[in-house]
Amino acid sequence: MRLLIATDAWHPQINGVVRSLEAMAAHAPAQGAAVSFVTPRGFNTLPMPGYPEIRMALATPGQVSRRIDALAPDWVHIATEGPIGLAARAACLAAGRPFTTSYHTRFPEYLAARAPVPESWSYAALRRFHRAGRACMVGTPSLARELEARGFTGLVPWTRGVDTALFRPRSHACLRGQRPVFLCVGRLAVEKNVAAFLALDLPGTKVVVGDGPARADLERIDPRARFLGALTGEALARAYAAADVFVFPSLTDTFGLVLLEALASGLPVAAHPVTGPLDVVGDTGCGVLDRDLREACLAALDVDRARCRERALLFSWEESARQFFGNIRAAAAPQARRGSRDSPLASSSAR
Repeated sequence: MRLLIATDAWHPQINGVVRSLEAMAAHAPAQGAAVSFVTPRGFNTLPMPGYPEIRMALATPGQVSRRIDALAPDWVHIATEGPIGLAARAACLAAGRPFTTSYHTRFPEYLAARAPVPESWSYAALRRFHRAGRACMVGTPSLARELEARGFTGLVPWTRGVDTALFRPRSHACLRGQRPVFLCVGRLAVEKNVAAFLALDLPGTKVVVGDGPARADLERIDPRARFLGALTGEALARAYAAADVFVFPSLTDTFGLVLLEALASGLPVAAHPVTGPLDVVGDTGCGVLDRDLREACLAALDVDRARCRERALLFSWEESARQFFGNIRAAAAPQARRGSRDSPLASSSAR
């Protein structure tokens, strides 16, 4: 199978969408597939309003259609709802080419945090976007329930994985600062709720890994907190392994790959009981979920780090790829009908 993935999220962005798509491409040969991408690269771009680090492609359906035709894929998967995704959707519909989609980001909440746009309007647009595909992949059961309650249909599961060889306990890892060390990793933007973490009255040291448009404002909340900037690879893995608690303050993430990276490193999680933490941590004992994030942080200091590692070992990129390509094969089957898809997460969908 030759699969083309259309995505607005791509390098130099550092986020869970990019990592997930890269992992699918890496594991495609084992699933009998070869993956190519249509990304903002090669198009004229403009900075995203309020987030200039992210460039938005000025892509037309005709331009994307020509790229699709040149790559001659057997199937198209549209990963994002930005300009590339919209152009790919229009091109596929015009050509009568079926496709699948995936839901990664709560754009309605993110947009409402920056502009006076009702979430109901944005969700209506997203329902229409995804309903045109044969299936919409979602990362967790709790997210599927939320989307179903909002009228989304055709939802199928696509879990995520973690590189347990890179992210692992390390006996010699260290972070400067008074113990305990509370670590937060993620994009420094308003929707990640990092300000709530920095405002907590906690013993020891707060460490923040990541970068983004809110960094200057966040640094003023707690001048004692250490900001390490964006880290990847071994440097990021060492930071996880050296901390005492991983703090995940987000209320809007749809999964949170950083949760798996922390757990694989033997790092207990403190988070709110919301989508992502409920699915990854839940009542497994590898972290503490509490609406009072400070109480969760302090209680997580007593969590058995070995249990965290054991939990992470249940998530692999191999299983993630098996689900992803299985969803595509099911959607591409001759009996699959556009916009109508039985699945463990939803019964049917209509275009």
